Amino acid sequence: MKKIVLSLASVLFLVSGTAMAAESLKIGFNLPLTGDIPKVGESSRHAAEMLKEDINAKGGLVVGGKKYPLNFIYEDNESKAESAVNVALKLIERDEVLAIVGPNSSKQAVPAGGTCDDNKTPMISPWSTNPDTTLNRPWVFRAAFLDPFQGPVAVNFAAKTFNAKKSAVIFDISNDYAKGLAEIFRDEWQKKMGAGTVVAFESHGTKDQDFSAQLTKIIAAKPDFIFIPNNYNQVALIVKQAHDLGWKGPFMGSDAWGSAELMQLCGNDCVGHYFSTHYAAAGAKGATKEFIDRYSAKYGYTPDDVAALTWDATNLVLKAIQDVGKVDKNVKKQRKAIRDAMAAIPEFPGITGNMKFNEEGDPIKCAVVVRISEKGEFVFTEQVCP
Repeated sequence: MKKIVLSLASVLFLVSGTAMAAESLKIGFNLPLTGDIPKVGESSRHAAEMLKEDINAKGGLVVGGKKYPLNFIYEDNESKAESAVNVALKLIERDEVLAIVGPNSSKQAVPAGGTCDDNKTPMISPWSTNPDTTLNRPWVFRAAFLDPFQGPVAVNFAAKTFNAKKSAVIFDISNDYAKGLAEIFRDEWQKKMGAGTVVAFESHGTKDQDFSAQLTKIIAAKPDFIFIPNNYNQVALIVKQAHDLGWKGPFMGSDAWGSAELMQLCGNDCVGHYFSTHYAAAGAKGATKEFIDRYSAKYGYTPDDVAALTWDATNLVLKAIQDVGKVDKNVKKQRKAIRDAMAAIPEFPGITGNMKFNEEGDPIKCAVVVRISEKGEFVFTEQVCP
């Protein structure tokens, strides 16, 4: 008799457990928790956890008058394109998430975006700026501006600030983001300054550690500045090696510089240089300052642009779920409803700025240029809007 009672209790527990699981809202996160850019994954996870804790502390997300607890599933894409695709498939097929936040880097977001679009699962990349991430993919969105906008921002700022006529570029040819932005910058610079004014256009591989050959060519070409549209871990190596080779001119960077780990890796070599990005923590106000203060207190360092963009991207998904107004037990139907609701969001007041969305799921939003201060802070210099 005891065995029967225990068996019945076990069945009841399993049934109730399944019912409870069904009542939660599962969102997947496709993050680089290891590999080349682990700080990017950490920043995303920290921001998402803070948001989840806020909402679950109040009983969950209110959808159609009912509260649903949030269940965030974090998976490591190892900073690799192939792994990002496998993570997306795992989240879609095995975990049956309603939507996916990430990947962040375009190198992973472009292929994973194709997987999500093919499998009709909403995906939003917080940080990817390569147009191919969302191009002709109605199920894929982003919270970041695009490189065709970022490129001219860097061109115009550098030309004005450095009084520059000649530029040089060094970039990771294996990275969709770096390669795409380097080409956009080159074309925009020569459109502004004339043919041949990009005096060096040097590439390298993702795993390269020695950039002396490329930098020697660049320095010999005598540019007025060097543009580096690379991830922060590579930036630190390139800037240090350029200084070791005698370069004394300025560097201009892109939003991939904006990790909280940049200054740990680069130190004084990066002080005084500029990069375009999505927000400036120093001097922030309102909801942005509140986010920064809370994140800093919780995790012990100032949130970078990836953290802020993840906060915005995740909130966009949650807004879409609320806008649907109900939770369908059919996951495929719910995904379609969420996708349609995301596409219908006309404007969103994010902590990285107000966003309006175009037909490709891309936000029309401002960029900022920051200067790296002696304290290692990213200090607002100017804002550029479309």
